[in-house]
Amino acid sequence: MKLATLRTGPGATSAGLAVGAEGFMLLPAANVGDLLADPQWRTIVADAQSRDCEKFTPIDRAELAPLLPTAAKVICCGLNYADHILEMGRELPEYPTLFVKYADTLTGAIDPIHVYGSQRVDWEAELAVVVGETLIRADEEEASRAIAGYTVANDVSMRDWQNRTLQWFQGKAFDATTPVGPVMVTADEFPQGHGFDVRGFVNGEVVQSGNTSSLVFSPARLLSYISQFTTLRAGDLVLTGTPGGVGMGMTPPRYLNDGDVLATEIAGIGRLENTIRFCGANSKQV
Repeated sequence: MKLATLRTGPGATSAGLAVGAEGFMLLPAANVGDLLADPQWRTIVADAQSRDCEKFTPIDRAELAPLLPTAAKVICCGLNYADHILEMGRELPEYPTLFVKYADTLTGAIDPIHVYGSQRVDWEAELAVVVGETLIRADEEEASRAIAGYTVANDVSMRDWQNRTLQWFQGKAFDATTPVGPVMVTADEFPQGHGFDVRGFVNGEVVQSGNTSSLVFSPARLLSYISQFTTLRAGDLVLTGTPGGVGMGMTPPRYLNDGDVLATEIAGIGRLENTIRFCGANSKQV
């Protein structure tokens, strides 16, 4: 099944179940994260499917909000594809390189991305994993069973800020700059060991193309590793890293400009399409 978070009015959202290509059936939860927090969420969805629902939003009127607008933890893995590691001039890691974002870093699947104070805005197309149940010091098998589903993300990065220090956080957590969505596809839709084709585009040009079968740390391994030191709960989000082709790795480096359309696509899940908008005194270094 495919689940989304829809804007339903000023400041209001609702979780929704995709009904083919027709639209979304609204569910009794404010967003996908709140839905997953109920251990009976599958029953809730099944009950909604079993009856005619008056709360239906046609696809042409659906406005997608960030998938997990109140995620308690957004944890990201950097340098997880061999080709990307090599283009950054590094060796394959023994342990995952992790950093965090906040929920207010996230934005919707077709929302514009407003950039303040950065001149070197880069793209990072990624598969993201949505946690479906509590994980505490879990092994990989437990972690695999706890994956609620998968979604698309782009870890838009402000490289000038990121490279100010050895810590990446300040270049990764600008408000409303990480698009996530358009839907979460439940894990049961994919066979065990499935590889996702991850592609990134700038103004229609393919700039990234990779498959998650080449990840150094698989989704289950990442969740297991993270759960050794911090508890993961339903509705938490883990970004699994980006394939080669980022702008910083090009010769010469290439960055996004005002008006560029950044698209991120994963076959079987969906597509993000976000227009970059530079705002304020963005022609000056902060």
